[in-house]
Amino acid sequence: MTRLKVEGYESLVRDTRSNGIINTNQSEYKMYMARVRAREEQGDKIRSAVKEINNLKAELREIKSLLKEVVKK
Repeated sequence: MTRLKVEGYESLVRDTRSNGIINTNQSEYKMYMARVRAREEQGDKIRSAVKEINNLKAELREIKSLLKEVVKK
C-alpha cells in the first residue's frame, strides 16, 4: 500500500490504491470513536424516552376511555 502525505496535515495520508484519506494519529482516532459512541448512546436514550412517552400516552388513553365508561353508567 503506497501512501502520500496530505499537504498541510501532519497525521493524514492518502492511500494511492483506494484514493482514501487515512488518519495515522491514534489518539485523534480514539477521540473520534469516543464521540461516535457518545452520539449513539444519546440517540439510544432519546429513542428510549420516546418509547416511554408513547407508552404513557397509550395508558392515558386507556384510562380516559375507562373513565368515560364509568361516567356513562
